[in-house]
Amino acid sequence: MSNALDTIDKKILNELQMDASQSLDEIARKVGSSKTPVWNRIRKMRDAGVIKGQTALLDAEALGLEACFFVLIRTSEHEADWQKAFLETLHSRPEVLEAHRLAGDIDYILKVRVPNARAYDAFYQALIAEVKIHNVTALLSMEEIKATTVLPIDV
Repeated sequence: MSNALDTIDKKILNELQMDASQSLDEIARKVGSSKTPVWNRIRKMRDAGVIKGQTALLDAEALGLEACFFVLIRTSEHEADWQKAFLETLHSRPEVLEAHRLAGDIDYILKVRVPNARAYDAFYQALIAEVKIHNVTALLSMEEIKATTVLPIDV
């Protein structure tokens, strides 16, 4: 649908990314439209899967999740059964905020949020108990320099 998005759609998406709690009236005013057409466009973009959902962004540190680890995983296992078990394990672990399968020397990278190093170790021990992993490297983020959920949409 990205080709079918016009300037107004993109402006609506940008407004929703910045603050999805805005009223339809506010969004309509900012994008130069009226409430009903804006609602119809939002509904259409939801139906098409462009808008996947709405959520509240929480402050991890304020909730005691002060440690962010990037976990690099190498595996010698590439069979379907192993991959299924690995993916089920990742999906069952709330500490895993993101997981990506990579090209190159590293097979997977995880973004893991936990209270501290001891909690990371508990996560690590549970992970390796559930699936066979060849090599795990954990990198502790010392400072979050930029974090956003806003996608770059050209208007």
